[in-house]
Amino acid sequence: MALHVRGTVLPDGEVRDLWLVGDRVTYEPVAGAETISDGGFVVPGLVDAHCHLGIAYGAKPIESVDQARELAVIDRDAGVLALRDAGSPYPYPELDDEPGVPRLARAGRHVAAPRRYLRDIGVEVAGDEVAAVVTAQAKAGTGWVKLVGDWIDREVGDLAPSWDAATMAAAVEAAHAAGARAAVHTFSEEGVEIMVRAGVDSVEHGTGLSLDLIDEMARRGTALVPTMINIRTFGKIADSARGKFDGYADHMIHLRDRFPSVVLAAHEAGVPIYVGTDAGGGIRHGLAADEMLYLHEAGIPAADVLASASWKAREWLGFPGLVEGGLADLVVYDADPRADLRVVKAPRRIVLRGAVIK
Repeated sequence: MALHVRGTVLPDGEVRDLWLVGDRVTYEPVAGAETISDGGFVVPGLVDAHCHLGIAYGAKPIESVDQARELAVIDRDAGVLALRDAGSPYPYPELDDEPGVPRLARAGRHVAAPRRYLRDIGVEVAGDEVAAVVTAQAKAGTGWVKLVGDWIDREVGDLAPSWDAATMAAAVEAAHAAGARAAVHTFSEEGVEIMVRAGVDSVEHGTGLSLDLIDEMARRGTALVPTMINIRTFGKIADSARGKFDGYADHMIHLRDRFPSVVLAAHEAGVPIYVGTDAGGGIRHGLAADEMLYLHEAGIPAADVLASASWKAREWLGFPGLVEGGLADLVVYDADPRADLRVVKAPRRIVLRGAVIK
């Protein structure tokens, strides 16, 4: 049966009628359609552009597709109807088109340097093997590769790039040659500069960004997924390193404290910013609304945060919004989230793939 929704449809802000026929949206009236929502503000389904369905809380790989499904449902029930999995140690392609599961854009496993990432999560490879492994991981995902651009180097006692600049540039080139976009985990100043200049497609976290590099990202169209929730954990990371890696601990605190101003500068420079929670590992799923509010606290206007979590993020990932022939994913809120972003924590109606979830 076709469904009917009426309300103020964003981003246009006009009161409209939508009909949902199967998994598609039409503006043409459909006789006999069931009205499931009348009034309120209708938003294309939200996106978590950086999460990990393959990593259980506690930073351990999941052990079944059922676990990945359970995590995805937590996000779905918060209004997040599309996910970009930025690295999974456990494959779950069965969920790509499963009804009731948010739409998925997936990377394969993280590609990391030996002993320079979370244990059992990434494929750990020496520099001369990186390009080949990236090519293989591009085939394991659905359009994305995840690179670990830097991590603590215990011999240095601080953050350091995973490989030399030539190796990391070759990794990005290999991803592109395989038809995938490259996302890079990076905290450090040196690591993020190497990867942006190498042509990476999205910077994950990006705490080490300088103003000059932000301008370069804007020029290139390189995306930033700040994961503000993750950065707020840097105090705990620093505390655990004190006494053994004091320089690293101080560095992490410095990166945390400056980051809101970095994100605001990136927004003002025109860098594409998308909402991502880094759920999986040490951060629970279902927190996209909190991430949106943290971006707003950093100074980004509510309307821009909403766009970064909804229609702009969907376009970036290839999931059309509420246009003629678009995908039937929507969330209805009682009040205008552009005026009060807090309403995103309380969706009135959720529709995924043309089916009512809430």
